Amino acid sequence: MLKKEIIDTHKNDNIGTFHNLHVLYRIMRLPLSTLEIFDAIAREGSFKGAANRLGLQPSTVSHQLKTLETQLGTALIIRTTRSLSLTEAGRALLRGAGPAFDQLADAVESAKATGHEARGKLRLAIPEFAYKILVGPAVKSFRKAYPEIELEFSFTDAFSDILGEELHAGFRLGDRITQDMVAIRLTPPLQLGVFASPDYLAQYGTPEHPGDLLSHECIRYRFQTSGNLAPWTFVNDGTTYDVDVGGHLAVNTLPASVDLAVQGQGLILTFKAYCKDALDAGLLQSVLEPHIGETPGLYIYFPREYRAMMPLRLFVEHLKGP
Repeated sequence: MLKKEIIDTHKNDNIGTFHNLHVLYRIMRLPLSTLEIFDAIAREGSFKGAANRLGLQPSTVSHQLKTLETQLGTALIIRTTRSLSLTEAGRALLRGAGPAFDQLADAVESAKATGHEARGKLRLAIPEFAYKILVGPAVKSFRKAYPEIELEFSFTDAFSDILGEELHAGFRLGDRITQDMVAIRLTPPLQLGVFASPDYLAQYGTPEHPGDLLSHECIRYRFQTSGNLAPWTFVNDGTTYDVDVGGHLAVNTLPASVDLAVQGQGLILTFKAYCKDALDAGLLQSVLEPHIGETPGLYIYFPREYRAMMPLRLFVEHLKGP
């Protein structure tokens, strides 16, 4: 009889009552366990069935139901020698508690599965150069291998607050990160270079020493987050030094800087791998190579708690290659 009442109750139930149940929890301050016991009794149709389902003694189930009824100030179940039936109050509570516990069960199962299968969303903070040099070329093959993993890229040149921005991982040069993060190296050190178009060099001459840049148009890069201009750093006998270059153009995206250099508007300092296409096509030439250093390798970083996250682990392994 009680099971039939449950079916009828669920037929008339509005599943959107989860919010109302939350309000009930907040107002009454009831232990979740007593509501779980009531839900089990209603679903199983007996104290014994509820006890077996929850791994409790029947006497404990009966006592907890009485406690719940006392706190609510009303009877929830009518007990007879042959069956149990819901009271009007019991049916009212079941209308809220039943769907709520279904949702809680689904949420628990979803939490168990999330991050442990080759599916789900992977949100990444990434600088433009990291996408161009490493990540972008790998997306097609990764999507083919793991079609149920959804990738979302948030382009930034900042060291992102992964947790605060609800991201799973980020990319940066070097492994200097906060203590609670993990950093995994993805590339060897990246070679830098100074580049200009053949037309620019033919018109204004080729600089032979970094100091010569002071009389050239240099296209400078301004970091999007800090607003600072990127330094032009060179190497001499293992010692690094900066040259305070000048020019009439500044940008905050690398594609624009390369495009302007190809147009013959000046020289740029950036990653050699980023300019590979333009260099191979003869649209740019490398200068000052004996004076150019390299940057640390590219690393991916993420919270320690995400080390076992399957989509992230598969993505890192794919980027690292065989």
